[in-house]
Amino acid sequence: MARDYKKVFCGGIRHRGKYFLIICNPNEKQEPKLGLAISKKYCRLAAQRNKIKRIIRESFRQNKDKLKGFDIVVLNNKSTHAANSKELFSDLNARWNEINKD
Repeated sequence: MARDYKKVFCGGIRHRGKYFLIICNPNEKQEPKLGLAISKKYCRLAAQRNKIKRIIRESFRQNKDKLKGFDIVVLNNKSTHAANSKELFSDLNARWNEINKD
């Protein structure tokens, strides 16, 4: 598991948005894999971190067909916890579309 994260962090392509940094790396499989690295440094409350994770997972689930063949790690930034769900979904969808173009 840690080996998979390391592979993505070292050789992945970065896509930065307003609320998230998404790092993706092509894999040999047809199923996309999602990893979350939601930092306590930028989001102190566990309830907020869990909400962010739920939103990321749901957005990933809805866009799985676009992301075939990628290992993906999603990181939050300083302003993620202050955004509403609609803004987070919008930022994620823009990042998924960028990945799909790669």
